[in-house]
Amino acid sequence: MGLLAWIVFGALAGWAANVVVDGRQRRRRGCLVSVLIGVVGAALGGLIYRLITGREKFFEFDFGSFGVAVLGAIVLLVLLKAVTGELSRRR
Repeated sequence: MGLLAWIVFGALAGWAANVVVDGRQRRRRGCLVSVLIGVVGAALGGLIYRLITGREKFFEFDFGSFGVAVLGAIVLLVLLKAVTGELSRRR
C-alpha cells in the first residue's frame, strides 16, 4: 500500500478502535492521533496474527486486513490506558 493508503487505513482503524474501546464516553482524539494508533495498531495486529497463525499478514484494502488492524489498535489502546492508569480511574 502507498503512503496515502496507509494514512486512510490507519485513520479508519484508529477511529474504529477508539469507538470500540471507549464507546459513548470516548475522548475526542485528533486525526493525527487516530492515524498513528491505526498504523501502529495495524503493525501490532500483524505481529499478533503472525504469532497466532505462523503466517505473515500482507495488508490490503480488505475486511481481513481491516479487522487485524482494528484488533491491533484495540490492543494498543487498552495497553496505553493500562499504562496511564485511565482504566482504574474510569471504573
